[in-house]
Amino acid sequence: MKAKLKENSVLPSSHTDTPIDPNKLKDQITSMLLDRLSDEYTAYYFYLCAGNWCNNQGYFNAGKFFIVESNSELAHARGIQEFLISWNIQPNIPQVQTNVEISGLVEIINNAYKLEYDLLQQYIEISKKCIVNDLNTFRFLQKYVEIQNDSVGEYSDLLNVLKLIDPTNKF
Repeated sequence: MKAKLKENSVLPSSHTDTPIDPNKLKDQITSMLLDRLSDEYTAYYFYLCAGNWCNNQGYFNAGKFFIVESNSELAHARGIQEFLISWNIQPNIPQVQTNVEISGLVEIINNAYKLEYDLLQQYIEISKKCIVNDLNTFRFLQKYVEIQNDSVGEYSDLLNVLKLIDPTNKF
């Protein structure tokens, strides 16, 4: 059986010159996505600072790794902005902390794990709210849940490796 379109979904007759208003995301969904946009920019600047710190300390491979991480976070932010724009929402670029004080590589990995885990939890929460009322946004968010889940696993592995290292052993 074919589903019928709602009567009001039919376009107005061609005799009108007035365009219809396109649909937008609900305000609550928009607000939650803007919060995640802020989180992605926070992560971008955290990893950028981490990469700069590592390079300054001579940890060049770690520096490259964290610069790549920062670029990934920027791509995530871009994806959220593009989704909002596609739903006729003008995203405001949030102000976030852009400078992070760092004292060591272990601190970076600890904070990266916390950041990624918290962001995973936030994406799960917004997904739960969307699954009933906004399946399109839910579908969009699943990519971000998967990305965050992978990141949590990656930093969990790094933390487990760090636990194997004896910091008192100076060789």
